[in-house]
Amino acid sequence: MLTVHHLENSRSQRVLWLLEELGLPYEVKRYARDRKTSLAPPELAAIHPLGKSPVVSEGATVIAETGAIVEYLLDRADGDALRPAPGTPERLRFTYWLHFAEGSAMPPLVMALIFNKVRTAPMPFFARPIAKAIANSVMTSFVQPNIDRQLAFMESELQARPWFTGNDFSAADIMMSFPLEAAASRGGLDARYPRLTDLLARSQARPAYQRALERGGPYTLLR
Repeated sequence: MLTVHHLENSRSQRVLWLLEELGLPYEVKRYARDRKTSLAPPELAAIHPLGKSPVVSEGATVIAETGAIVEYLLDRADGDALRPAPGTPERLRFTYWLHFAEGSAMPPLVMALIFNKVRTAPMPFFARPIAKAIANSVMTSFVQPNIDRQLAFMESELQARPWFTGNDFSAADIMMSFPLEAAASRGGLDARYPRLTDLLARSQARPAYQRALERGGPYTLLR
């Protein structure tokens, strides 16, 4: 039986969603974050050396990295499920967005999370103005401009199509849901991005998305 090692409020929610879309049987083993650090518990390191989620296991096979897990599950299911046919322009777009989600979209969003925590982290009173000034400088000069540029690019890519790959929903849209949810959790999906907002709403309304929430438990992204 395929087991999803699911860390609460994490990227592994997409794996549950994909499995529900594919109709593949699986079981969920839940892990809670440390309440002080928000980090994954040490038990995950017993599954994979990096101790992070998502991880799926099936017998002696252990697979980490969301994109690799997505490709593994698609290969395991019907070859035409949730991805365009090989050799088509849509398949090329599919591959691009599948990897864009973590390769390009998430790094500046993670940096924003880190520097927002720096602004409010406990520290000696004399260090707070310095830390806050550094965090604000990095956010305004580098991080936020990159986030804005990427969101504008994503928005423009949806002008001619309802989903990132084309006319049909695909696993690439599942991959892209996490950076969109991360941006939305910070108030970043504002009136400038109506297509992204609409795509996220349509994604979250899918029955398989809702079933994945039931299997995975409460889902609230860190700010």
